Amino acid sequence: MNSRRSWLIWGVAVVAYVVAVLQRTSLGVSGVAATNRFDVSASALSSLAVVQLIVYAALQIPVGVLLDRVGPKVLIASGAILMLVGQTTLAVAPTIGVAIVGRILVGAGDALTFISVIRLLASWFNGRLLPQVLQWTGNIGQLGQVLSAIPLSIVLHQFGWTPAFLSAAALSALVAVLVIVLLSNGHPNVSTGPGEASELVPGRAETLPTALRRLREALARPGTQLGFWSHFTTQSSGTVFSLLWGFPLLTDGLGYSPALASGMLTLIVAAGVVSGPILGILTARFPLRRSNLVLGIVALIGVAWTTVLLWPDKPPFWLVVALVLVLGIGGPGSLIGFDFARTFNSLRSLGSANGVVNVGGFLASFVMMYLIGVILDLENSARVAGGAASDIFSWDSFRVALLVQYAVIGTGVCFLLAARRSTRRRLHEVEGIQVAPLWVALVRYWRHRRI
Repeated sequence: MNSRRSWLIWGVAVVAYVVAVLQRTSLGVSGVAATNRFDVSASALSSLAVVQLIVYAALQIPVGVLLDRVGPKVLIASGAILMLVGQTTLAVAPTIGVAIVGRILVGAGDALTFISVIRLLASWFNGRLLPQVLQWTGNIGQLGQVLSAIPLSIVLHQFGWTPAFLSAAALSALVAVLVIVLLSNGHPNVSTGPGEASELVPGRAETLPTALRRLREALARPGTQLGFWSHFTTQSSGTVFSLLWGFPLLTDGLGYSPALASGMLTLIVAAGVVSGPILGILTARFPLRRSNLVLGIVALIGVAWTTVLLWPDKPPFWLVVALVLVLGIGGPGSLIGFDFARTFNSLRSLGSANGVVNVGGFLASFVMMYLIGVILDLENSARVAGGAASDIFSWDSFRVALLVQYAVIGTGVCFLLAARRSTRRRLHEVEGIQVAPLWVALVRYWRHRRI
């Protein structure tokens, strides 16, 4: 554990995740090009992204069960191959129907990757280092978004649709080779550490019924549910922005150039790189206050969006930059959900628990993504019916469509608070740990400092 070999494994895993993020976000910078190539509406374009996320989310729990049976190496390699085939299909797709098939394959391959990487790292790292390694992995993985926002965007606009997506597919072929040659599943028996589910556990489930039983156990744990709703509320807004609607909003809605819009999408990654290690340290140092971190991030995102949407006319550039930076904090914040899963589940059921958690953010994302597309089309239809020119991606339309976020994320916050109460009650019953309200803890800390 925490050895030189562990860091080699981590390096290969990070490369696999970077490329998976590239494939996932490749549609974000090509949304306008896809509209022109396939001659489709905003809702049809959103369906191209939504079907990918539906497949991704739907496969998380089955993949988690399979992960506990066969280990991460097979799944990461299989994911790279599926994304290779999917992006190749998208590159040559003559119609929106064929393109959807390609994105389904990309979503399936992406679904196999991230939770397998998380499960792999839990077999090679332990102690306080593990939460920080998970944050580094999530943050560095977002460099895939930089690759899609800049190099892929340049290839797309200079050489066209097919060369751009074939070049992306080639990277997945490289990942498949690296994983097959260099990756290892890790130690067969690992302890999760003191204060957690700490028994020695086997590296994989022996039978499918056993794996399904562990899935049911993981689902029933309030800590897993808390991880699900943490992921649901923190990740979704940034995912919707970076995966599909951010680029049209910035270019057609606010009038920025494609180059500037691509550069601003990379700010999300920059914000994650800066905030991720900080959140990793805070998560490891204050494990009983992780939900407060989650709620603070959600509140910050809500304040940023409210300020932008209520601003008279179009918001100033500095405010949009601030919004993008705040959205970038949501990605590392969502990784706290996996730390809940790690804490309240034994390693033998961690794959299933991570699968449950990872459904959260993407479930919220595809719901918001699709509803935003529908509302944009409805507003444009009303505009045309009133005699005005068609303008699907106008800023005024986005201001209304983006209100969907408040309903979806607000619902998630309500369930998060309920799951937190159940988790703290279980923690008190099982381990005798009483978590005081945050304001009580702050008052105690202040009084202690004054003594």
